[in-house]
Amino acid sequence: MPSPERQAAARAGATLEIDLAAIAANWRRLRKAVGKGVRLGAVVKADGYGLGAARVAPALAKAGCELFFVASLDEGLSLRRAVPRAEIAVFEGLPRGSEGEFARARLLPVLNDLGQVDAWRRFAGRGRARRGAVLHLDTGMQRLGLSRAETARLVDEPARLDGIALAAIMSHLACSDEPEHPKNPEQLARFRAALAKLPRAPASLASSSGIFLGPDYHFDIVRPGAALYGINPLPGKANPMQPVVRLNARILQVRDVDAGETVGYGATHRLDRPSRVATIAVGYADGWLRSGSERGGAAIAGQRVPVIGRISMDLVTLDVTGIDARLARAGGSVELLGRHQSVDEAAEAANTIGYEFLTLLGRRYARIYRGMR
Repeated sequence: MPSPERQAAARAGATLEIDLAAIAANWRRLRKAVGKGVRLGAVVKADGYGLGAARVAPALAKAGCELFFVASLDEGLSLRRAVPRAEIAVFEGLPRGSEGEFARARLLPVLNDLGQVDAWRRFAGRGRARRGAVLHLDTGMQRLGLSRAETARLVDEPARLDGIALAAIMSHLACSDEPEHPKNPEQLARFRAALAKLPRAPASLASSSGIFLGPDYHFDIVRPGAALYGINPLPGKANPMQPVVRLNARILQVRDVDAGETVGYGATHRLDRPSRVATIAVGYADGWLRSGSERGGAAIAGQRVPVIGRISMDLVTLDVTGIDARLARAGGSVELLGRHQSVDEAAEAANTIGYEFLTLLGRRYARIYRGMR
């Protein structure tokens, strides 16, 4: 009898295959890139970039990963069930009154301002053991993290860290995917200057693209995310990471359409020749973005077919004129992501980036995990 996953795939409009072995291989590739002495974590926020943190994190743990990063407390609580022995750091830090939940679940809050530092110190003072945390410094991103003024106050008032065991001091690069951008060395210099004045602790600056800026940016811990999932950390260059996802959609209907007829909402696409139009069971509710209308494409048996007309909530129309009718038929399959189109390429066609595209891939797909058990 087919597995429940295979049964779901047989009746689904589209199937998303997620290669856990490729994710693990990408983690090992990055571990080799940073060399010995640098700890390699894994960012699994946004439900493992949309691919399922409960499946992704154990695969990474099996590959050797012992440190994970998530965005929110709820993500951390959920991930704790999947990787009970790992260290888990929460980027958004301490929501008011959440200190007990962090302690019970053994989560590391990333302290983003002096208010969070003080709250965690007060909580630590209620017990005998020091409480672990990550200290986040803003070196030029202007999002989360202690500002330069707050960092200076912390340097002048070191007692504010009493009772806190610093698992790491981190910052985040704004332009790491642009190797020549002057912001990179600027942030590096600011980070080094701050580290020199603060208590000694493991330091972390680089995420996926930052790893490829070289050893100066590696420090003690690196935090890859997108690269683990096959997104290119080197825009404009060959992708050093293995592809992770394949997305195939079912053709619902194929019809012959006369020249001069229009296709889809708004009648935005007018056919200039007699054509065959295939409709597939994917739409923007599945993360196949409307902004890719008239720009994106797919593949049937390795042959590219363009999107025509507007992408709607549940459906996409493709021009399959010239494709063998035995292949472009109702019940047949269309490759949206895979050998002939990467996540980055599909994202570019939708005028966005691979990060957004991957995290938006919808829950209506039948999901098949392969490569590891």
